[in-house]
Amino acid sequence: MKVIGLISGTSMDGIDVAVADLSINGDVVELVPVQCAEHPFPDDLLATPRDLAEVCAFDTSLGQAFGEVAAGYLPADLICSLGQTVHHEVQDGDCLGTLQLGQPAWIAERTGVPVVADLRVRDVAAGGHGAPLASTLDALWLAGQAPAVALNIGGIANITVVRPGSPPIAYDTGPGNALLDAVVEVISGGRRRQDTNGEIARRGRVREDVLSRLLADPYYAKPWPKSTGKELFNAGYLQGFPTVPAEDMLRTLVELTARTIADACRAHDASTVVASGGGMRNPVLVEALTKALDPIPVRISDSLGLPRDGKEAYLAALLGFLTWHGIPGNTPSATGASGPRLLGSITPGSGPLRLPEPVTGPVTKLEVGEPKCVH
Repeated sequence: MKVIGLISGTSMDGIDVAVADLSINGDVVELVPVQCAEHPFPDDLLATPRDLAEVCAFDTSLGQAFGEVAAGYLPADLICSLGQTVHHEVQDGDCLGTLQLGQPAWIAERTGVPVVADLRVRDVAAGGHGAPLASTLDALWLAGQAPAVALNIGGIANITVVRPGSPPIAYDTGPGNALLDAVVEVISGGRRRQDTNGEIARRGRVREDVLSRLLADPYYAKPWPKSTGKELFNAGYLQGFPTVPAEDMLRTLVELTARTIADACRAHDASTVVASGGGMRNPVLVEALTKALDPIPVRISDSLGLPRDGKEAYLAALLGFLTWHGIPGNTPSATGASGPRLLGSITPGSGPLRLPEPVTGPVTKLEVGEPKCVH
């Protein structure tokens, strides 16, 4: 079946869309990449909503924007939207709630296609963190590559550890681009939202005094499962740190991301790291990460069939496909949930809702087929 996956990540730098042909044969899911792209995030939605009126307007407008994007990729059998996380509440190591907006009814109304959405909260209700859901794709996808670590660098960086004979482990390692983007937005007076190609950071030097304070944050020493977000790693987080030139602060934050990722990968004896996400567009970060991980090799996810910029949207497509077929979409050993759960809610399209017979056996592997067309 043809499934459209939609997501806008922590960085809110675009609406990612991916189209996949998905099928299931026994315990194997085959995903054939068809197309992936990034669409601009609506400028009027860049500010996080602060009151109920703004939450309502954001939920509506983003749902409409998602629906408009998805409409450009029809026909499709199913749409899955991971939405936009606007709050993720973690206290004392427990996730107490999570909120993703982008009302799926608007997507269904615009496209006429059934929509799976609101995928994280069921895992949270079962005692998990609702993240990283990428662990589901990673564990199936890298089953034949184990031992390996899948890395995604978005606003927050997360890893999935895949080892033969052991349940996968996954968690957020800490900030990916979140602090970098926050600094750029402050120093540019809101005119820029990212350090494109690391051009500012490349002019700076690592301030070890600042880095040592950053690395002392207790989050990094917490046991997994764990998750975090911009509720912690935001512009206000850096208040109280020494005032240093912007290029030095950015270069230091690049090093923070690289070292915390590398420390996590080494803790699990990674033999190879398969990387994806927007952070892999930053050559300064890629250089720092490669150095921090040496001699562990870093492979780009494209080399295994999933484009680095589209992997999270393909994840959304996969999760929707699993829910549609009655297959649990979480990985309890990764999220901390008490057991496997079907994820999300289904909003009908223009016609009656007709689900296939549920798949009763477990799914153990994801095979990525030869791309039909990848942008």
